[in-house]
Amino acid sequence: MVAIETTDLTRRFGDVTALDGLSLSVDEGSLFGLLGPNGSGKTTTIELLTGQREPTSGEARVVGHDPVADPMGVRRAIGILPEREDPPSFLTPREYLTFVGEVREVNDIDGRIEAWADRLDCASVLDALSTGLSEGERQRVMLAAAFLHDPDLVFIDEPLVNLDPIMQEQVKRQLADYCDRGNTLFLSTHYVDVAAELCTHVGIVDDGRLVAECDPREMTEDELLDYFIAEVGGDAAEVRA
Repeated sequence: MVAIETTDLTRRFGDVTALDGLSLSVDEGSLFGLLGPNGSGKTTTIELLTGQREPTSGEARVVGHDPVADPMGVRRAIGILPEREDPPSFLTPREYLTFVGEVREVNDIDGRIEAWADRLDCASVLDALSTGLSEGERQRVMLAAAFLHDPDLVFIDEPLVNLDPIMQEQVKRQLADYCDRGNTLFLSTHYVDVAAELCTHVGIVDDGRLVAECDPREMTEDELLDYFIAEVGGDAAEVRA
């Protein structure tokens, strides 16, 4: 079954084309990585697929819903973690996650919060004001919010940002376990090693266009790096975490 499908998806901002005719298909159970340099159209793609923006032209289906005609249907079915999203500073993580759980109509909210806080090692800060949390702690709270309602599909923009190496490894395991249970992940990153280690499929974008697709499991990280640089160019230091 297909979780995400787009046909000639395009978004223009005045004279600037942020996304140019994107056509891709993401199967259920995939850990799909949209890999590209900064400014290549990754965030715009997520915004279009999650109903945050409307395309200039083209079509998309996300878990059976049209993000333009039925944006609320999409949002009810998915989890999402945008890049640089923080919990409200005036709430504790527990208060924020409780609010998310109520909006999402989650059963056993308290149990879900405790479970995800344990998985993401943020239980010790659940009752601290979010304004006092470190960047990594805020990122872990937002990851918990994205998964709290156990959606079939989660979008994450740069999943490992602000996390220390130990927590990065814990989050990688949680993402892999999530997909092993038959769910789908769509993540964006400009780091080749993140895509190489995590993803079952990779789409490479540059200047708003999908320029290549590959299976990173069939190549080494260095081969994927060489392939990426051959498609989009750039300094290798900028595409390694």
